[in-house]
Amino acid sequence: MIDHTLLKADATYAEVLQVIEEAKRYHFYAVCLNPSWVYLAAQKLKREPTAVCTVIGFPLGANTSETKAFEAKNAIENGADEVDMVINIGALKAGMVEKVQADIQAVVDVAKDQALVKVILETSLLTEDELIKACKLAQIAGADFVKTSTGFSSGGAKIEDVQLLKEIVAPEMGVKAAGGIYTEGQALTMIEAGATRLGTSASVFIITGNNS
Repeated sequence: MIDHTLLKADATYAEVLQVIEEAKRYHFYAVCLNPSWVYLAAQKLKREPTAVCTVIGFPLGANTSETKAFEAKNAIENGADEVDMVINIGALKAGMVEKVQADIQAVVDVAKDQALVKVILETSLLTEDELIKACKLAQIAGADFVKTSTGFSSGGAKIEDVQLLKEIVAPEMGVKAAGGIYTEGQALTMIEAGATRLGTSASVFIITGNNS
């Protein structure tokens, strides 16, 4: 259920290789890396069941839809199995629902039959009504998951947000909880709340209790 994640700006080649090897060793569902590392991960995981996940329009979601679509297409060509895209948060808060849906749709259309699409909502910046609206737009666009957070904003996954997202999108879509999940207890709590996937950089510690 874990997307083993390394998205920090200063991630080195050696650190990326380590995360890939950890994903193989511990049989994580996916490794989630910035787009520039997708090709490397795809090559290293070619004969492994571990999926390659990347991020689109990350972390602000403020790119144009055309840019997000190109970024997704490029990532898929490089070997991405899943793309986690950030919605246009400002447009949603402004009530520009058609723009937000079209933004998600642009990525879904590119990824169709080639990669799963997870829609990052950035729950800490949205009201409950906005979260409901965003989930509905992701459903209409044909996305596969909604995801709580980038991990780079003012807050991460919260139990009540995961519960709300599950209530809206399940069983047609999955729910990915991400941001601030560092312990086994937190991970299990998110699963109990309805998360079907977890995004975390603390994956190894969560399942082994060992930081080394």
